[in-house]
Amino acid sequence: MTSVNVNGIRAASKKGLVPWLAGTDADVVCMQEVRAEAHQIPDELREPEGWHTLHAPAAAKGRAGVSLYTRRAPERVQVGFGSEEFDGSGRYVEADLPGVTVASLYLPSGEAGTAKQDEKYRFMAEFLPYLAELKVRSAAEGREVLVCGDWNICHNEADLKNWKTNRKSAGFLPEEREWLGKVYGDEGGYVDVMRALHPEQAGPYSWWSYRGRAFDNDAGWRIDLHVATPGLAGKAVKGFVERAETHPERWSDHAPVTVVYDL
Repeated sequence: MTSVNVNGIRAASKKGLVPWLAGTDADVVCMQEVRAEAHQIPDELREPEGWHTLHAPAAAKGRAGVSLYTRRAPERVQVGFGSEEFDGSGRYVEADLPGVTVASLYLPSGEAGTAKQDEKYRFMAEFLPYLAELKVRSAAEGREVLVCGDWNICHNEADLKNWKTNRKSAGFLPEEREWLGKVYGDEGGYVDVMRALHPEQAGPYSWWSYRGRAFDNDAGWRIDLHVATPGLAGKAVKGFVERAETHPERWSDHAPVTVVYDL
């Protein structure tokens, strides 16, 4: 299963996303920051052969947007998580597949000290109770849960290269890190799958700014996550970031994060 922020699906389609999707072995691909309505998505990506697709654009044109690509037809699909403020913002979509509920999440990025950060905190406040309820409901149905996406938060210092200079930056604020700890703690009960697979490694990073030489220097952030219920996390065999070989080969400022689960 793979998660990737495509940084605009129309732009990415011209840079390499189409052959990447055609060549992936993933059974599920979660995309974020699609930034297009369904009719605006290039034909090769709207309903590609061999995939069932679900697109949830934002009401605000050209912003956010999440998509799910699944090899199997979903048993149930859902856009949003019951939030009056955020269900039309193109930030969450989920689907039931055999034995697992898979979701694509694009959590607001925020900006410290601004209304954007307040929006991010409102989203977080609503989303954590939903995650907890989803875990309980799914367990009662004999299902695991996997929420893939751009969570826009680094939990620990190992999750970003330049953590010392970003302690007051959105994505590494104490309140954000504490909230993600609740997702992984008693309140949420979920597991950060990539960190469980790579407990001692710095990163592996999945986002690098286009500014400067961040990519060349691997000065990245690990914000694209596989967050799973413990049962599913325990079936993760390996996880890796599909990092481009060179800067010109990138089709997004993020790289796909892929985890192989032995189901």
